[in-house]
Amino acid sequence: MQKLQCLSPIDNSIYVERPLATHDQIGCALDAASGAQPAWRHTPLAERVAIVRQAVNLLIDRKDKLGAELCWMMGRPIRCASGEILGFAERATYMADIAESALADIQLPDKPGYTRFIRREALGVSLVIAPWNYPYFTAVNAVVPSLLAGNSVILKHSAQTPLCAEHMVEAFAEAGLPAGVFQYLHLSHGDVEQLVRAPEIHHIAFTGSVAAGTAVERAAAGRFIPVGLELGGVDPAYVRADADLPQAVASVVDGAYFNSGQSCCGIERAYVHESLFDEFVERAAALLRDYRLGRPDNPDTNLGPLVRAEAADFVRGQIDEAVAAGAVAHIDTGAFSLDRRGTPYMAPQLLTNVDSSMRVMREESFGPVLGVQKVRDDSEALALINDSDFGLTAAIYSRDEQAAMALADAIETGTVFLNRCDYLDPALAWTGIKHSGRGCTLSSVGYEHVTRPKSFHFKST
Repeated sequence: MQKLQCLSPIDNSIYVERPLATHDQIGCALDAASGAQPAWRHTPLAERVAIVRQAVNLLIDRKDKLGAELCWMMGRPIRCASGEILGFAERATYMADIAESALADIQLPDKPGYTRFIRREALGVSLVIAPWNYPYFTAVNAVVPSLLAGNSVILKHSAQTPLCAEHMVEAFAEAGLPAGVFQYLHLSHGDVEQLVRAPEIHHIAFTGSVAAGTAVERAAAGRFIPVGLELGGVDPAYVRADADLPQAVASVVDGAYFNSGQSCCGIERAYVHESLFDEFVERAAALLRDYRLGRPDNPDTNLGPLVRAEAADFVRGQIDEAVAAGAVAHIDTGAFSLDRRGTPYMAPQLLTNVDSSMRVMREESFGPVLGVQKVRDDSEALALINDSDFGLTAAIYSRDEQAAMALADAIETGTVFLNRCDYLDPALAWTGIKHSGRGCTLSSVGYEHVTRPKSFHFKST
């Protein structure tokens, strides 16, 4: 029997081991999801909402235990690990709050002799494929709207965070969700592709790498079903000459290095006006020198390991190439005792004298490094921001909201922030362009991607 093993980045020990689903178990899950969905679709929306709210409450009650598991599974410092459950609750609660209005029939102007409206119908069975870096955050974006819309859901979580899928399904079952409506499967990559092709699947929501998203899209080709792809980014920040510099530095540093830089919408490149550049770099480097790299189960640690040694060495390779090409590294990594090649423990790094030819400014690093480039004006910053294959989020720091709005209109991205970054407001559409993917989750717009419109045109007799 094939098994899944979660190796903890803390000490490389086996933290979780689970058997992978067999083909018979996958078939049973598909049958159960298909069989349960019609009744769930016709369950009154108020009952569906009540079950979601109860499941959220159950997960909140367990947030400390779940946070400790996150710490061991993917390395997030224990001091902030349980906060992800509160974020899960925020998003799920908002989507429950707006479900009635978002899923209501669309009424049209009266036309004598006719009844006309558009109804949003459930798609059927949703397959949600979630990653390890924010395993509850990313899963909730698709799982809860899909369930509230009347779909059944099969959740496939990363092999690094398998317990998250188990706990989510367990909480919804305890909250009263009927059997078969929400299930998880631990799967190999090959079985995921087979599941994507399964005729019982009517919708796919994937979060992960561009390469994996390409594989999902290829597997779904010709099926003509909605496929949502959230594929990360190399997200920029622009600090204008009129920015509140201390606030901008604190925000950009947190947005770049929180979760050891392992965030889809984390800041990976910064463009700073030449009048503020030197002070920005000085302040940012000072903050980073105070970071405490260590075991994430130590409450004093605020920078934990990356998920795997290979991930850390990939980022080190980007840094080494950039320095060889002329970049300047501002952090002495030797001051961080745990930083060693071949381990997931990696000190933060800040680079200047960087440019767009360097991998560290073009590729998704997914690690604790930030390249900072000096710019003359808004035009130069805009050109550099848009010179990317990705477009998930971008952040502007400025006191001039009108100027920021003009820039925001011209930036090629899914979300633009002003004076903040690295945050998902559930009232706003979460979406990306270019290699950051397609589709949408969260907000009322997100419900359009887990339903299909059906028009009713009745002529009176």
